[in-house]
Amino acid sequence: MSVRLPVVWSELHRLHEPGGEVWVGVRTPGTELPERVERILAALEGARLVEAGAQDDEAVLAVHDPALLDYLAGAWNGWEEAGLPRDPGQDRVVPYIFPHPDLLPAGVQPALPAAATARAGRFAYDTMTLIGPGTWQAARAAVDTAVTAADLVLGGEPAAYACVRPPGHHATRAAFGGSCYLNNAAAAAARLRVGLGAPVAVIDVDAHHGNGTQSIFWDEPAVLTGSVHVDPGAGWFPHFLGFADETGGGANRNVALAPGSGDEPWLEAVGELAGWARAGGAAGLVVALGVDAAAGDPESPLEVTPAGFRAAGRALGGLGLPTVLVQEGGYDLDRIGPLVREVLEGFEDAR
Repeated sequence: MSVRLPVVWSELHRLHEPGGEVWVGVRTPGTELPERVERILAALEGARLVEAGAQDDEAVLAVHDPALLDYLAGAWNGWEEAGLPRDPGQDRVVPYIFPHPDLLPAGVQPALPAAATARAGRFAYDTMTLIGPGTWQAARAAVDTAVTAADLVLGGEPAAYACVRPPGHHATRAAFGGSCYLNNAAAAAARLRVGLGAPVAVIDVDAHHGNGTQSIFWDEPAVLTGSVHVDPGAGWFPHFLGFADETGGGANRNVALAPGSGDEPWLEAVGELAGWARAGGAAGLVVALGVDAAAGDPESPLEVTPAGFRAAGRALGGLGLPTVLVQEGGYDLDRIGPLVREVLEGFEDAR
């Protein structure tokens, strides 16, 4: 039986070839690959595919600073014009210096650096989120995909799934990192909130804290942001954020789990966030759908089973809200497709 909800995607995702990561100064192969989307679509064979429609800049400006967009749009060309692919031979944009708050006197904002090597560090907060020739086009198309899914829901579909890459939930309003460039789930939530004229919730079930979404909506009471993730205090990305005391104006909730946590504590947290969203008056829902909490995923120490993912889909579908599900993490290529299908089928079971 095929998944019934529309599956929105864009072939432009293939333009983003990150070329690996730079982690503790070492170039590693990386796991955020074009094949991730291909594996998901293969597992959803027979579903109703919808090609993403081009969105105007307001869809991105609703959640991002114009300076970040300007940088990302020109980052590769600036890198290439500076001759860096030839000398020193770096074929991706990699930052090397960052404007740490203690580098700057109180009240002084960092200048936009003249050097392409330094400009990268003005907007990136890690060294692992590399930019290549097609990164901007793919990231922009990912936002188009998520917002197209939101428009389908506003047009009467009960739910829609945005099969996107690169992922987005680590991208903040003015910075990128964590293999994320633009925040797709946040853009979908902003569109849904305006279209519904009522509060919406973002529930993030990716294995890592949705720090970017939290940051973007920190002072926005009409968007509730909840995240269940591996405890950053146990040494996991994003390290500095993702703790229970981060509540913003009362519209943010984090549930951090110990490494090795499986179905029971994870599903308890998903249910807690679903109940919290309902109690908070959410009239719409965005699910930041990472499946890297799965046992065996190379990027996470959590141990959630396929049955756990299906049960999570049921819990979220049981809210009965207009819903956009936006793909985030999941890096086991053999399992990402079947796990996404488990969530979507569980969601539809509950509806």
